[in-house]
Parts: sequence; structure tokens; C-alpha cells
Amino acid sequence: MKRIDLYNVLISPIITEKSNTVAEKREQVVFKVLPSATKLDIKQAFELVFEAKVDKVSTLNVQGKTKRFGKFTGKRANWKKAYICLTPGQKFDLASNQK
Repeated sequence: MKRIDLYNVLISPIITEKSNTVAEKREQVVFKVLPSATKLDIKQAFELVFEAKVDKVSTLNVQGKTKRFGKFTGKRANWKKAYICLTPGQKFDLASNQK
């Protein structure tokens, strides 16, 4: 991907109890990413934006829920989640990286 496109790969961090537990125990970070992004794209984008070395990236496709609104049914969009494992000794703090 081009350098400009790498900035668009990471959509938003996922901040939940589960992601905080994973961050503390395994030194991983969880992000919502573009559905078309590959593991290599995610790794390059994270290293470019946050200047931290990435050891491994695991991805998972989350299926959108089917919801009812009265007699109408609808479906939320599918999305992709990435678990980014940092190399040992690397620190990542989302709050300190904001400008």
C-alpha cells in the first residue's frame, strides 16, 4: 500500500475490559481495522503511526448482528478486528501518543 493509505488502515482502538486484560497480560493492542487490510498492512500502519515494533498480528472478522426494529429486520455491518502483539520491551500507551 502507499504511505498515505497506511494511515487509513487503523480505524479506531477498541477499549473494553477484555482488550485491557489482553494488553496487560500479553502486551497486545486491539484495533478496529479496514476489512480489506492484510496482516502486513496492519503491521506497517501501526509501526508508522505509533513508532513501536510489532511482533505478530492476529485478525478476526466480526459478523454484524441481525436486529429487529418493529416488523422490520436489519443487519449491522461486518467489521474486522486486529490483535497487535508488540515485541518484548515495547510499550504502547494510547493516551501518550495523542497530540
